[in-house]
Amino acid sequence: MSFTPADDRGRIVNPFAGRDLNWLLDFRAETRGDHPYLVWEPFEGERRVWTYWQFRDRVLRVAAGLKKRGIVAGDAILVHLDNSPELEFLWFACARLGAIVVTTNTRSAGAELAYFAENCRAVAVITQPELAALVSEHVRGVRWIAVTEHLVDGGEPPAAMRPDRANAFSSIDGDPSELPPIDADPWRPGSVQYTSGTTSRPKGVLWTQGNALWGARTSAIHQNLNQDDVHVVVMPSFHTNARAYSILPTMWTGGTVVLQPKFSARRWWDVVLRNRVTWVSALPFFLKVLMQNEIPKHSIRMFGNAVNEPPFDEVFGARTIGWWGMTETVSQGIIGDALLRNRPMTTGRPAAGYGIRILEDDLKTPVAPGGVGHLQCHGTRGIQIFLEYLNNPQATADSFTDDGWFITGDRVKLEEDGYITFSDRDKDMLKVGGENVAASEIERVIALVPGVAECAVVAQKHRMLDEVPVAFVIPVEGLAIEGNNELPDRVMAACVAQLADFKRPRAVFLVPDMPRSTLEKVHKLELRKRLPVAG
Repeated sequence: MSFTPADDRGRIVNPFAGRDLNWLLDFRAETRGDHPYLVWEPFEGERRVWTYWQFRDRVLRVAAGLKKRGIVAGDAILVHLDNSPELEFLWFACARLGAIVVTTNTRSAGAELAYFAENCRAVAVITQPELAALVSEHVRGVRWIAVTEHLVDGGEPPAAMRPDRANAFSSIDGDPSELPPIDADPWRPGSVQYTSGTTSRPKGVLWTQGNALWGARTSAIHQNLNQDDVHVVVMPSFHTNARAYSILPTMWTGGTVVLQPKFSARRWWDVVLRNRVTWVSALPFFLKVLMQNEIPKHSIRMFGNAVNEPPFDEVFGARTIGWWGMTETVSQGIIGDALLRNRPMTTGRPAAGYGIRILEDDLKTPVAPGGVGHLQCHGTRGIQIFLEYLNNPQATADSFTDDGWFITGDRVKLEEDGYITFSDRDKDMLKVGGENVAASEIERVIALVPGVAECAVVAQKHRMLDEVPVAFVIPVEGLAIEGNNELPDRVMAACVAQLADFKRPRAVFLVPDMPRSTLEKVHKLELRKRLPVAG
C-alpha cells in the first residue's frame, strides 16, 4: 500500500507526536487498571466485564496470536463482525502490530465483500458464524479465515455453524512477551471503514493512529465526558459513530463502555438501569420507539443526536446536544455546547480544530446569514481529516478543493444567530419546478405527526416539474398499514399547514420497513427505484 505523506512540520508539531493507540491503552491500563472498561450485554448468554487491565491483556494476547498466524505491520485484516467483544479486541490488537483493521458492514452482499477484500488487499478475514459461509464463498485470496464462537446475539450457534478448533477465534492467542517492539507513530495507517455507497461504489476511508486519537480526545471534550461516565453503545461499532463518538472517547477519559449487539427496545431499560448509563449516542428512531412505553427514573444525563434539544428532552428528562460529522471528519465538525444552552432543533456551531465554510452554488461565495449552502470542512489530513481513500487517488483528489478543503456533499443552513442547521445531502435536494426543496425540511414536519414512527422523503421523477416529493412512512406499533387512510391524511394536513405548496408530498406510502444502509440510515436510492414517473 502507498500512503500520502504528511507535511514534515506537521509530522513533528501535532497534538499526538510520539503517541498512538497503544500509548492510550497502556496509559489507561496503568491509571485505571481495576476500573471496568468494557461491559458486554448480550441478548443471550453471560454478561461479561473487562477492566482496563484485563482488556489490555486480552488485546495483547490476540495481537500475539495474530503474529503467530503471520500478521505483520502493514497487513490489512478484514473484520466482518457485528458488535462483540472480539471486534474490540481486534481493533486494538491490530494497532499493537501496526496492522490495518478493516471493519465492514455486516449487511453487505457477497459481491460487496469481495470488493472490500480486494480493495484493501486483505490477508485474513475474521467473521461470525452467521456470515462465515458468505465470506468463504465470496472472499478469495486471503491466507486464512477465522470465526467467532457465538451468534450475534450472544447465543450458541448450531452445530453446522460452529468453527473447528483451528479456525475458531479463540485459537488466535499467544504470549504477549513475544510481540515485537513498535514505535508510537501517529501517522501510521490504522483502520479503514467503507462509506455506505448509497449513490456510488463504497470508498475505503483510511484513518491514521492520529485520526483515532483525535476522535478520542475531541469527542470526549465535545461530550464533556469524565471518568465516571458510562457510555452505552448500540450503534454498529464497525462505523464511526460508535467508534469515535463513544468507544474511543470513553477510553480517553477512563470511563466505561456498555456494548450491546444492537438496539433492542425490550432490553434497553434493563441494561441502562443495571449499568447506571449516563451517556447515549442515539438515533431519533430509537427514542421514538422508547417513548411508546413508560420512561423509568434513570441516570442518563445527556444524549447525542442530530439536533440540539429536541422535544424528546422533556420526555426523557435529559439534555441532547446536536452534532454533525462524517467518517472522513473523524469527530464532529459542528457541535452543540454540552455546558451551555443551545437553540433547539439546530445542529450546533463550528467545532474547535476544524475549519467550516458554507458556500453558494458557485462554490466561491460564502452564504449570508439565513442562507443554505454547500458545507466544506478543513483540517490536517491524518489528524482532523482522514488521510485518503484507500487505493483510490482519483476519489481522494476529487474530494478536496484546490485550496485543501474537504467537500462534504452536505448542505447546511447558516442561521441568523450563527448556529448551523443540517439541511440535506446534495443528492437529497429535490428540484421541483425550478425550486430547491430539502427532503429533510419535509421530513421534520412529518416526523412530528402523531402515529409516525419514521419517515423518508424522496424525489419522484415528474414529466412536467422534473421532480416532486413523495413520503414513505412507518406507522407506530399497533397502527395498521393496509387500509389506513387516516394517517396519510394527517400527514398531508400537517404539510399543507406548514409547507409551501411545491414542498408538499404528492403521495404518502405506509410501509412496514425501509431499505437500510450503514447506521440504520434509509437507503433512499432503493426507495426511489420503487417509484414510476409521475405526471
